[in-house]
Amino acid sequence: MKNLLGSSTKELENVALDYGQAAFRGRQIYNWIYNYRNKKKNIDQIEVLPLDFRKKLKDDGFKISDLSIQERNLANDGTLKLLLSTEDNESIECVGIPTEKRLTACLSSQVGCPMDCKFCATGKEGLKRSLKASEILDQILFIENEMNRKVTNIVFMGMGEPLLNIDDLLLSIRSINKDLKISQRKITVSTVAVPKMINKLSAKSFQILGNCQFTLAISLHASNQKIRETIIPSAKNYEIENIIEDCKQFVRDTGRRVSFEYLMLSGVNDKLEHATELSYLLKGFQCHVNLIQYNQIDEVEFQRASLKNLQSFQSRLTQNGIAVSLRKSRGLDKNAACGQLRQNARNK
Repeated sequence: MKNLLGSSTKELENVALDYGQAAFRGRQIYNWIYNYRNKKKNIDQIEVLPLDFRKKLKDDGFKISDLSIQERNLANDGTLKLLLSTEDNESIECVGIPTEKRLTACLSSQVGCPMDCKFCATGKEGLKRSLKASEILDQILFIENEMNRKVTNIVFMGMGEPLLNIDDLLLSIRSINKDLKISQRKITVSTVAVPKMINKLSAKSFQILGNCQFTLAISLHASNQKIRETIIPSAKNYEIENIIEDCKQFVRDTGRRVSFEYLMLSGVNDKLEHATELSYLLKGFQCHVNLIQYNQIDEVEFQRASLKNLQSFQSRLTQNGIAVSLRKSRGLDKNAACGQLRQNARNK
């Protein structure tokens, strides 16, 4: 099967020419695919094309979607979570997070995840496979179609470890930038951190994208190696000091500051001594820390840190010269933790 999603204008013009059509027919396909107002997902529903052309494309296996909606959950704050089915009967999640001025799409890069972070629902079932670039892009179109507005920002913070699917990740970013007209500066790639892959990410970005302007976010969640290993098993293969050194090299290579995600877990990593330790770890480095409230799940014992501890932690980092912000959780009333919707559906 040949998925047209992710194809450039030139590539679609060539498809049209191959079928004896004028090049502008390819541009019509392009405009149809990337217009969020077009709800129809089938080749034979692209009404601007001649009927015989549509039939030939469909008969030859062309398509514009690999996914279908399995479940929708709309939270009271307007956050939309979608459970999407793949052609091989797997399930992935994506989330649309609206504000007055923007719509952020939180995307998955894999079916499941191999990292087995102890606080995360996704890792409980392991990795099934990586997603194709077209499946990543399709999540954006579903969010736009369902919410009837244009996505403005992208975060790869859904299911999976993006750096273990680096080629399709970057191909999807290229299309997000070129075809969906979303600036790289409005894209964030979040990773638990995989040895040697941060350097590979910047190098391959220049090869595939021509530059590297997106934000790299490291799911750090600890101020020292010992704590990190207790909540992220894969951390034993990648010392926290080495992660910081690789991030410093990323900044030198790209000119982009790095963000560090820090999930506040009560009694685990939320004490003032941890804030002080984190300050020394990151001092003198072009970075930013996002403190995150934990979305609790039934299968693990972790609890959300108190608001008092969050605020004290944030103040200590600020006092020590570390740029920091508190990221509020969205959609808490509708299975907000990544992986929960998929897991609930499998348990039905």
